[in-house]
Amino acid sequence: MSRLHEGDKAPNFTAENQKGEKVKLSDYKGKKVVLYFYPKDDTTGCTAEACNLRDNYADLRKKGYEILGVSIDTVKSHNKFATKYDLPFALVADTDKKIVEDYGVWGEKSMFGKKYMGIKRTTFLINEKGKIEKIIEKVNTKNHAAQIV
Repeated sequence: MSRLHEGDKAPNFTAENQKGEKVKLSDYKGKKVVLYFYPKDDTTGCTAEACNLRDNYADLRKKGYEILGVSIDTVKSHNKFATKYDLPFALVADTDKKIVEDYGVWGEKSMFGKKYMGIKRTTFLINEKGKIEKIIEKVNTKNHAAQIV
């Protein structure tokens, strides 16, 4: 698992969104992309983060950003989550963990003294040329849109 840095080319991927449609990062060439990785649908922090992005979606779009959320949950789980919270952006299902590994956000975590593998909440801001402009590793789930702009 390689570590990505600001200035690196963002790894391309193809996966399905919550509607079962194919999503490719390369389809967004010429646009700015907020690619955010989150641990799990419908959990406290992930819901706060998604709803903050939803509530600021119009402003982020005005600034030229497209938003893509990625977790290892299924298309069905993403669909339920997106519907429940009326999320206006794509949630990408990375069930084979290829995208999270390519972006270096899959790793060992710890909760209540137990170690386990999971997604390290991270956001990549990708410019119109497909380069990583900024990496946000300390995500404030309740105020994430402000971190982006």
